Amino acid sequence: MTVNVYNQDGGVVGTRALHERVFGTTASPHVLHEAVRLYLTHQRLGTACTKTRGEVLLSNRKPWRQKHTGRARAGTFRSPIWVGGGTIFGPKPRPFSLKMNRRARQQALRAALSLRAAAGDLVLVDKLAFEQSKTKEMAKALEALGVGGRKTLLVLGNQDGHVVQAGRNIPLLDMIVADSLNTYRILRSEKLLMTVDALERVEERGAE
Repeated sequence: MTVNVYNQDGGVVGTRALHERVFGTTASPHVLHEAVRLYLTHQRLGTACTKTRGEVLLSNRKPWRQKHTGRARAGTFRSPIWVGGGTIFGPKPRPFSLKMNRRARQQALRAALSLRAAAGDLVLVDKLAFEQSKTKEMAKALEALGVGGRKTLLVLGNQDGHVVQAGRNIPLLDMIVADSLNTYRILRSEKLLMTVDALERVEERGAE
């Protein structure tokens, strides 16, 4: 498969053949689902915590005597049925982690890239360079490349401060470096915009 290479003004400056192993593979929906589930699960911190009746800082004395009051018996202010009492079966800090084989993760990543390429949603730009970190310059480049107003994932070869600052205020633009590219970020975007150096890094990583 061959795609056009554009400059940031939208002009075609050449063509680029895509690596068949990276952009010409398929995977079952189950593998893609597992890769997305793995990513989202690992975003959970697992720090939610509630206090049990043994951890609440309230008096442990008996609120009133056991009998002859006309009220239901009560043994402690820390009881979960009292306001301010402990929580029954509340969340406690715990790790959220799943396991997925490395080969399966790579297969899902290659399949997601292949889906974008096959649908014509892969846009390749030779480079993005701005003299100043201006949002309007990034917006102008996105419009010229035909991805303006679309949910776009911009994949960079390295962390470019001017480019990141120019694009961070654009609502539908998501940015990531090639080494951190993952299946979830690809699938949640409508357009995949990549620089040539990012493509080389992705192909090097995906062809392993």
